[in-house]
Amino acid sequence: MAVSSGTKRIVFFGLPPVREIDLIGAIDVFATANQLAGGKPLYELKVIAAEPVRGKRIAGMFGLSLSCDGDYRAFRGEIDTLLVPGGRGVEERKAAPAAIAWLRKAASRSRRVGSICTGTFLLAQAGLLDGKRAATHWAFAADLAKRYPKVGVDPEPIWIQDGNYYTSAGVTSGIDLSLALLEEDHGAALALDVARMMVVFLKRPGNQAQFSVSLAAQKTESKPLHELRVWMAEHLSADLSVEALARRVAMSPRNFQRVFAGEAGKPVARYVEELRIEAARRHLERTTQSLDEIAGRCGFKCADTMGRAFVRSLHATPGEYRSRFRSSGIGK
Repeated sequence: MAVSSGTKRIVFFGLPPVREIDLIGAIDVFATANQLAGGKPLYELKVIAAEPVRGKRIAGMFGLSLSCDGDYRAFRGEIDTLLVPGGRGVEERKAAPAAIAWLRKAASRSRRVGSICTGTFLLAQAGLLDGKRAATHWAFAADLAKRYPKVGVDPEPIWIQDGNYYTSAGVTSGIDLSLALLEEDHGAALALDVARMMVVFLKRPGNQAQFSVSLAAQKTESKPLHELRVWMAEHLSADLSVEALARRVAMSPRNFQRVFAGEAGKPVARYVEELRIEAARRHLERTTQSLDEIAGRCGFKCADTMGRAFVRSLHATPGEYRSRFRSSGIGK
């Protein structure tokens, strides 16, 4: 995609009380891009409320009061990107018909439209996501699907693009979406510079699951197995057989398999394979390493073994996966 130029106006349309980080996280991405670019700003940022507000302040759901540019009735001008943050406002009630009418009209005139976290509910209320695939916070996905059956709700990815509509999952995934939009506009180098400035650990692609294998495992209350799983994730090329892992936690192989499966919810071998696939996906998305190199780094015996695991789990070969999901900033 060609790198575009000129100042673009991004409008955040929120129904208070909004989740503060939905707004602040996304704004920080674009404001930091302005700071790093220098000269003429890349983005003009506006925050407008979906209902009348006092003193140009929009309420946050955790007690913060945030500056805004007033409510939608007074807004004038073009919109390049329209983003809707989530929060208790959209989670507990619907916006007024006049605000929804404004949202529909604004969306039709915007180059891109998106939502952060439960902001998806507001887009769905306006009928803008009918027939589209959409993401939201995992805890609200079932409710969104029930209330708006015409929306193709997918509870897994951290953000989804369907045409010029972008929807993201919970909280910090709004930062991931904003970085993706920035990369779309101004290239991967600037997006990565912004991520570094914000000390974002990993600029995650949209197809990444809201719950990674490692994160899901942290629900366990057993400290020895929790520490073992951390070690496993950091030593994927080591011997991760049942016998070797059982020795590390001073358990018999039989007892280890029983306890591990009870806490992780799956057999040891399946858990290890999922860890290795998850790591391989990151390498395929973000590097130009060969399939043999990636297989070795992630603990697969060879590229063919990794390929069979991918087909079982993802119904795609590593090559097909890379073609579909590789970051636009990585050389072909």
